[in-house]
Amino acid sequence: MSAGQGISSKPRPRIGPDSRPFWDHCRKHQLALPYCVECGRPHLPAGPVCPFCFCDRLQWRVASGKGVVSTWVVIHKAWFPAFAADIPYNVVQIELAEGPRLTAKMVGLNGRSIVVGEPVVVDFEDADDELTLPVFRPA
Repeated sequence: MSAGQGISSKPRPRIGPDSRPFWDHCRKHQLALPYCVECGRPHLPAGPVCPFCFCDRLQWRVASGKGVVSTWVVIHKAWFPAFAADIPYNVVQIELAEGPRLTAKMVGLNGRSIVVGEPVVVDFEDADDELTLPVFRPA
């Protein structure tokens, strides 16, 4: 089986003009955030306008990828049948050091449970030849 086979039939993230820079940076193993040119605040998800000041100009910058766990849940097979072979797995919402929140898979727990407030750092997982996903591991 070549790289990426068996994964391509799974649902993929929606990649549009507003989120393309995010995914392009992930492919380079970088976390990027959209910053508003007007008010300077980072926000996710990227959209056509800043949710704080409604400016329509964004500037993408590489972020630290550091943050803390704000909430978490274990995903079960009944919720996402297409991913049944990969789950259950832990999904966390990370409060990034730069400000916004990002939801991602948590890896590297080695059998222990997740703690709210735990420091984490971004890592990257190649889903297939074209898509790299941000995941988080304990810092």
